[in-house]
Amino acid sequence: MPKIDEEIKKIKVFSKNLRANILEMAFAAGSNSSHFGGALSIVEIISTLFSYQMKIDKKNPEWSERDRFILSKGHACLAYYAALSEVGYLRKDDLKTFEKDGSILSGHPVKNIKYGIEFSTGSLGIGLSIGIGLALAAKRKRKNNKIYVIVGDGECNEGSIWESALSAPNLRLDNLFVIIDKNDFQQTGSTKEIMNTSSLAKKWESFDWNVSEVDGHNIEDLIKYFSKNILAEKPNLLIANTIKGKGFSFAESNNSWHHAVLTKAMYEKAKEELNNSNDY
Repeated sequence: MPKIDEEIKKIKVFSKNLRANILEMAFAAGSNSSHFGGALSIVEIISTLFSYQMKIDKKNPEWSERDRFILSKGHACLAYYAALSEVGYLRKDDLKTFEKDGSILSGHPVKNIKYGIEFSTGSLGIGLSIGIGLALAAKRKRKNNKIYVIVGDGECNEGSIWESALSAPNLRLDNLFVIIDKNDFQQTGSTKEIMNTSSLAKKWESFDWNVSEVDGHNIEDLIKYFSKNILAEKPNLLIANTIKGKGFSFAESNNSWHHAVLTKAMYEKAKEELNNSNDY
């Protein structure tokens, strides 16, 4: 238990740093705005992956034996860039260029392995297809690399997601881990209103995936999930129940912050809340 407690503390610090980085990038973007809410909902997930679970080399983002990470819901890239900065692939000064002309940090990830950005994503539904290709290639090359893909629950409206859901079990891709960020919102409203994705667990289980469900902000639950024995020859699906805009009171479960401009007043309020938070 002491070791788990140490890991939880480390991931909490990582998560706090991610929220601070996200806040700075969103404010720096100015009138270009940012996808604020959907980045905040995946903070604990991406922190657990980058600071605990994934096999990476912090000095070499191109290490051939690394695990692969794909942010299929590419609009949440603020969290991705923040994590890349925390592991040392990006400088803090790089983060300040988010959405600026000539920056390597666009509003959706653009492939740049030198900085740890594995693939260009943002056309929803595509990232999981890429993940299947990577997982299959690793299997055929007898590599031990694991493939981690984050998709959105709104993204599950895409037909390509369900083509992937059908193909991965047939290919026995037990090296593939898909995490659904289930924050119950998408760009123009709630998932329930637009295209109800209820019973996600039953749907994915019917496609023969190894399915689990956790609180996506509970670091201990995330650690336990990634530490447990995984069923052989089945791809893995984790439904992470999250809160869009998690961490800042004005943004939580407020879909106005799907893509919005962060004002100076909101920025200062968010900084105060983060500094005073008991979560870290």
